[in-house]
Order: sequence, then structure tokens, then C-alpha cells
Amino acid sequence: MTSQDQELLEKKGISEKQIEEQLACFEKGFPYLRLAAAASVDNGILVPTSDEQKTYLDAWDAYMQTDKTVVKFVPASGAASRMFKNLFEFLGAEYDVPQTSFEKTFFEKIDKFAFYADLDNACLKTAGKNVADLVAAGNYKAVVAALLDAAGLNYGALPKGLLKFHKYEDGNRTPVEEHLVEGALYAANKNGKVNVHFTVSAEHRALFKALVDEKAAAYAKKYGVDYNVSFSEQKPSTDTIAADMDNKPFRDNGKLLFRPGGHGALIENLNDLDADVIFIKNIDNVVPDKLKGDTVLYKKLIAGVLVTLQQKAFSYLQLLDSGKYTHDQVLEILQFLQKELHCKNPETKNLEDSELAIYLKKKLNRPMRVCGMVKNVGEPGGGPFLAYNSDGTISLQILESSQIDMKDPEKKAMFEKGTHFNPVDLVCAVRDYKGHKFDLVNYVDKATGFISYKSKNGKDLKALELPGLWNGAMSDWNTVFVEVPLSTFNPVKTVNDLLRDQHQ
Repeated sequence: MTSQDQELLEKKGISEKQIEEQLACFEKGFPYLRLAAAASVDNGILVPTSDEQKTYLDAWDAYMQTDKTVVKFVPASGAASRMFKNLFEFLGAEYDVPQTSFEKTFFEKIDKFAFYADLDNACLKTAGKNVADLVAAGNYKAVVAALLDAAGLNYGALPKGLLKFHKYEDGNRTPVEEHLVEGALYAANKNGKVNVHFTVSAEHRALFKALVDEKAAAYAKKYGVDYNVSFSEQKPSTDTIAADMDNKPFRDNGKLLFRPGGHGALIENLNDLDADVIFIKNIDNVVPDKLKGDTVLYKKLIAGVLVTLQQKAFSYLQLLDSGKYTHDQVLEILQFLQKELHCKNPETKNLEDSELAIYLKKKLNRPMRVCGMVKNVGEPGGGPFLAYNSDGTISLQILESSQIDMKDPEKKAMFEKGTHFNPVDLVCAVRDYKGHKFDLVNYVDKATGFISYKSKNGKDLKALELPGLWNGAMSDWNTVFVEVPLSTFNPVKTVNDLLRDQHQ
């Protein structure tokens, strides 16, 4: 370590010990997780009946009449560049007229995009003609340049949250605005206060803030709420060191190279929130108002499941605390842990009541999350599984394909036959039964990171991703899966996804 290295570490808030641990991860890699089964409706995924739905919805409505703090947490720092990958390729192509079906669709339906009027103005500014005239003249690339480049709309470098997604009579909306509206519909407390927190990148923070400052008052008036919108950035202390192919620190012009640790770094941002219940949903999974009914209903439903289970867990913890419990009550608590929280341990049958009580207390007194799961329709994404933990217990986990040994035919079959996948639709309870905040960092499984291969200035490097936010970062939480309809999952991965009916 040079003095320059140490200065950099100090600035980032990273210790030499962390660097050593990270380099050791490159050396030994990460183990695959041991699977017990893919979660399904028969095994681990709850499908509430209409009567149960009503009970859960009522439970959420009642919870919102208390003084508890609810926050809607939206990871929003990613740039939208991947959304426009096909259009960047068109700009660099040797041909000038759309060739691929993606390019043709984009231009055939260009007037359907919510950003069309803005693009028209950008074309006038950058090329002296509007979209229609440029297309008529065969100057397609000027239109794409006006969309993506800094001289035009700069959509190629902006985050998704700031792009216009949906058309409305009274002005078109960005995902940030759609999340504000959603917040008003399922996360407003009894005084009409809505807490929304966006994680953003430092370079875009001012743009997010300006958009919220400009728009929030109108939505507050429309929905009769009062917004409290906050922002945070990934902490420099969660950056990870890059390694060369020999697992030594990668240096760029002599300087150590660090990279962002992936969305798992956001467990720190989540941990900093002062809240009782936190909703988590990705920035691009939003729909126009006419389709929000299902989203709102199922958000309230999974939140109702969460607070119902939490109340039950709290009452059991208080009973265990009192020391005044019977053998039957201990068995009842064990049943709750196994049947409703799907946390199983083959060893419990050998424990005495007093030992069992200690085990139950440890397992119940953890952060809790309820995750919506949609039926598998071939969309990429993590899946719900029952997996073995390091202490021998089996619990519900959301796994990515990289955590599963695809060379093992049995595990590969489990992954491929999975009936559901994770649309990132979570609601989390982050206080214990005494009202204290859990320190969420203590519940991360550090053995669930991920190594990816990148390059810098033509030199190969290895990058270390931290355990994913809803994967290993929440590994040691109590987890429950609830089936939600596909209508609640409408992500925008490419610009042409905005042409789907759900976004029109």
C-alpha cells in the first residue's frame, strides 16, 4: 500500500482489512447455494383467498391509522444507456436507413412516445428540421442523435427516472412522478404524509431534486397528500476493489481502481432510513394511472400480510421473553416459524423446550420481508427458492442464476422448472418487537457476492459485486412469498418497451 493508496482508502472510508477480504473473494470465489427446492404455490408461495385478501387489506388500512412511519424506497441511480443500446448501435452502423425490426418499429411508431414533442423540439434545435421532415429526408440518424446526445435530449446519459414514459392530457410523466403518485395511493399515513426515498447518483441528484421541486406540489394537491421526498447516493465505502487476472489489486496509471458494488450496496441506504415499514420497487416498473389498480391493490395486500405476520411474531417474542410459556405454546410458535415463515430446521426435534425457546427467539427476532412473485413468463430475473443456510436451516430466498450450479443437472432443472420469478416487489419490516431498528448490515450473507469480468483501457479485470439487495443482502431475514399478477410487472428494459400497451 502506497501513501497515495492509503489516502484514497481514507477518503472512501474503506479499511485495509476490507481490501484483504475482497481480494480473498477473488482468490477463492463464491460457493453456489445449496438448494432444497424451487418455491411454488404448493411449497412456499402464498395465494390468499378473497376472504384472506380482505383481511390483509383491512390489516394494512388499520396499520396506516397508527403513528408508524412508512417509506417508499426506489433505487433510481442507473443510467438509461442500456435502454438505448439498439439505437446507439444504429448510430454507429454503416447503414443509414433502419434495417433491424427494432429500428423499424422505433421509427414507425415514433410519435407514440411520451417524449415525442420534446424530441421534435430537440431536432429543430440540433438539425433545423422536425422529426417528420428528417425522416422524410431519410436523415434517421439525426433524429436518434437528437434523442441520445448532450446537444439534444441527452437521454443516452440520463437515468431512467428522468425520462418521459407516459402520456397524459395534463402533461406527460416520468417514472419519478409515477412513483410519487403510487406513494399517494398506498403509502399515505393518517395525516396524508407520503415518504418517498430515491437512491440517485451524485451527478444526477440536482436534476432529480429539480424535477421533484417542480412537480410534487401539483400531485400533492391532486391526491390530497403531503410529500416528504428524500435522496441518497451509494456510499463510497461500499465500492469494491478491482483485481487483475492474478487476483492482485488492479491499478490504473498506478492508482487503485474501485468500482460501485452493485445494488447490494443499497442495504446501507436502506439501513439509514428511520422507518417501520419500507416498500421497495424498481424505478422503471411503473404504469399509467388507468392500470394502477392492480399495483395498488397488491401493494396493500403484501403489506397487510407483512404487518399481520409481524404482529404474530411480536406477540410470540413477548411470550418467550416472559418465560411463562407451556410446552404446547412452544410447539405452536415452532409451527408458525415452519409453516408461515417457511423456516425449517431438522434439528429442532432434538431440543429441550428451553433450548427451543432460545432458537425460536433468535429466528423470530429478525427483519421481515414479504415479496410479490409473478408467474414465470420467460422474463429474466431471480427466482424464489428454498435454500440451505450456513446454520443448517432451510428458508425462502430470492436467487439469481449466478448463485446456482448450472452444471449440476438437478439444480439446473430446479431453476428451469421454476414456476415464478421475482419482479422486485418487496415490503420490509425493519424494527424489532421492542421498537428498536435492526442493523440490517448484520443480516447480510457475505458468501453470496458475485465476480464479473470487465476491462479498463483494454486491460482485463475482475469486479466484485456485493450480495444483491434482495438476494444475499437480505439472506438472514424472515421471508414470505405471495403470488401477485403479471399486470403488476411492467419494466422498461428497452425504449421500445414503452410502445407496449401497458405504457400507452
